[in-house]
Amino acid sequence: MYIPDIELRSKDTIRQYQQKEVLHLLGYLRQFSPFYKAWFAQHNVRLEEITSLEELSRIPPVTKEDLQEHNWDFLCVDKSKIAEYTTTSGTLGKPVIIALTEKDLQRLTYNEYISFCCADGTAHDVYQLMLTLDRQFMAGMAYYSGIRKLGAGVLRVGPGVPSLQWENIRRIQPSVIVAVPSFIVKLIAFAKEHHIDINASSVKKAVCIGENIRNVDFSLNVLGKRITEQWNIQLYSTYASTEMQTAFTECKAGQGGHQHPELLYVELLDDNNQPVAPGEEGEVTITTLGVEGMPLLRYKTGDICRHYTESCVCGRNTLRLSPVIGRKKQMIKYKGTTLYPPALFDLLNEMEEVKEFVVEVFSNEIGTDEILLHLWPLEESEEMDRKIKSYLQAKLRVIPQVRYCGQTEIIKMQMPEGSRKPVKFVDNRGKI
Repeated sequence: MYIPDIELRSKDTIRQYQQKEVLHLLGYLRQFSPFYKAWFAQHNVRLEEITSLEELSRIPPVTKEDLQEHNWDFLCVDKSKIAEYTTTSGTLGKPVIIALTEKDLQRLTYNEYISFCCADGTAHDVYQLMLTLDRQFMAGMAYYSGIRKLGAGVLRVGPGVPSLQWENIRRIQPSVIVAVPSFIVKLIAFAKEHHIDINASSVKKAVCIGENIRNVDFSLNVLGKRITEQWNIQLYSTYASTEMQTAFTECKAGQGGHQHPELLYVELLDDNNQPVAPGEEGEVTITTLGVEGMPLLRYKTGDICRHYTESCVCGRNTLRLSPVIGRKKQMIKYKGTTLYPPALFDLLNEMEEVKEFVVEVFSNEIGTDEILLHLWPLEESEEMDRKIKSYLQAKLRVIPQVRYCGQTEIIKMQMPEGSRKPVKFVDNRGKI
């Protein structure tokens, strides 16, 4: 099915392979996909006239709303062939069911296997998974199966509980952790408080999921610096979504997440669905390759990134993606300034006076965006309030609304019932 080490082949070879696979997918969708059969008819798409990747633009992109509204129409197989039901996290609306066949599960395993290889993983490593493997969470299952294919050891500890994480690190001596970066910061804080020498531990690498650890220029952001300034470990950033059933993972060079060209064809599009040049911001638009159950064609993820096409020092000739700059639907227009939540997260992560936070956005009485910061401060005092607001004024030039709360309340806000990962952005715009 796949060309061995295709990422190391020439760019022409990669493009030819992708063109063949995309054209094969068009035939598959025409035959088996209720949604895409209707989509092609609705937009008068004549598939026989599409003979190259350049002509793919004749097919209008599909949005998350289309997938939410017509979820089961994307299924290309009989339900008896479904081996696993997963769902999206529902960050941008109603969760979507993504059904996988046995073949799709094998593809998912292969994806994580080559992703961990990209992040310098070997059969000699032992991975400690600090994340959920239940709640229909595709990523947890994928990490586990990919590590098994790598031949490495795996330790399923689950999310949270720093004391349990450190106890397992002490007893089992894992070499790699897979975790949300903000939780790694909590691990470091727990270690300091309990006099654990983190740099004497067995952990040498961290595969970071769910949050950015880099700026758009690939330098470490505040979160990445807070980890590496205290813990001498190699960080590898990742970007993925349930819908794409694929991950972009950094190599050691740390210059963007590498595309797996045998699994995904990627376009970055502007607001008019036109391709953007390398280095410019565009919406990540994906076409899945090799998916049997619910393949997607020109699906707009809502994630805004930049892409780069130069060959990497690691030898791969694949497209590389920047960290996610923001999600299109989460863009905030606040008093003349355009902001994405990750920029606010960086700002708050930098503040020693703030232990934890949740950013809430809502509409005011005239329909414009307002920001309310729920903050767990180092202490509640007039001096602390003055410091925090002065810092926000200096960085943002305006002061959002600030509400102080304690540890219990902020943790409850971050981990609402049923949540698989910390919620740090709440969008209440348009809600009464």
